[in-house]
Amino acid sequence: MASVSIGEKSLETRTLRKVIIRVVPFLMALYFVNYLDRTNLGIAKADISEHLQLTASMFGLASGVFFIGYVLVEVPSNLALERFGARRWLARIAVSWGIVAVAIGFAPNAATLLVLRFLLGVAEAGLFPGVIFYLTRWFPGAYRVRMVALFMMASPIAAAIGTPLAAWMIQAGEGLFGLAGWQFMMIGVGLPAIILGIICWFYLTDRPADAHWLQPDERQWLVDVLADEERDVAGVFDVPLRRALTSPRIWALSLVYFGVAYGLYALAFFLPSIVSGFKQMFNVHLSIVQVGLITAVPYTLAAIAMYLWSRHADRKGEHVWHVAIPMGLGGLAIPIALYLHSPLLVMIPVSIAAMGVFSAIPSFWALPAQFLTGAAAAGGIGLINSIGNLGGFAAPYATGALNQFTGNDKAGMWAVGIIMLVSAVVVVVLRATPDRSTQPDR
Repeated sequence: MASVSIGEKSLETRTLRKVIIRVVPFLMALYFVNYLDRTNLGIAKADISEHLQLTASMFGLASGVFFIGYVLVEVPSNLALERFGARRWLARIAVSWGIVAVAIGFAPNAATLLVLRFLLGVAEAGLFPGVIFYLTRWFPGAYRVRMVALFMMASPIAAAIGTPLAAWMIQAGEGLFGLAGWQFMMIGVGLPAIILGIICWFYLTDRPADAHWLQPDERQWLVDVLADEERDVAGVFDVPLRRALTSPRIWALSLVYFGVAYGLYALAFFLPSIVSGFKQMFNVHLSIVQVGLITAVPYTLAAIAMYLWSRHADRKGEHVWHVAIPMGLGGLAIPIALYLHSPLLVMIPVSIAAMGVFSAIPSFWALPAQFLTGAAAAGGIGLINSIGNLGGFAAPYATGALNQFTGNDKAGMWAVGIIMLVSAVVVVVLRATPDRSTQPDR
């Protein structure tokens, strides 16, 4: 990409630095809270299961029913973001999910918990694909994988920092205000979403043309570069929304992302219980805070690996193998962990699996943007994320059911590894298979 030098720094560098500082940290904070709110059930598994009398399969259903609501509303929500603007719509998403997240802390029984988890999915629908779409409106193609990686670092950071924090809140909040520890934690991590949603309304800018915090020359440079890129894509792939939503390539990418989400949420919901199981397997006694700290290790490594791998992808300009390789390695690593005989040895393949699944995500989201623009991009990205996130429903429910049926966690973890491997194969096959449905009529 050509750069125009002004003084000591190029206009390109100066502009993008301002955009990164203005946009990315806030989106990371939003996703940090979002990731913690959707996965904090796994941290409180033992306490909430005892309090509400949940079996393993009921807990899996409570974990996964979130994604049913999420999937049903995902595409309409992303189209609404494109129609009404990111500032308004992301603010609405954050405030509504924060209210439901707080309400979960007051759930009196399993049925109420299931309903509220479903509503949490409805409230959160559109946030992640909305942010991915929003980033395409602010960053040229050569920078997008890195920007997605920076934004996505919020999820392993949330797991690394938020998990022990939430575990501490469960421990410290027991009995405060007449609440059980898990209730105090749910309320405590739900409130920041409401606060961030209110800030979002006043802070975010919908598009570069309205960015008065940029200098006129910076604003014009960014508008021109993004417009040129969109014209280039539209000239090759002039795809209407309906065709995008029925494209075999979009549905194949949805299948790939199903495997990514399956691995991601299997780790999120069951890694704390795997670490807790060290007591039974290896006679290692751990407090809930120690479980949270040990659980943080794979996610810390995943955050580092994800950023470095995304930089490598941007330098090479290649994304398919940057999805397939980490997904394949992660899929192979998960079953290996089941047959090792010390806590340290178990955590090595678990860490590799976490690094694999997180490293694949930024490069994955570069794929649909290569042939979709405008409303087709909003709808296509929303569809991929919604169908793919069925893996978020299937992973905790299937893993919990398999664990309950077999009496151990081996079958569930084998399923995770196999599905991740299948996703790696599909994305490679997809690369070699042209999709005529995304080509314009000649």
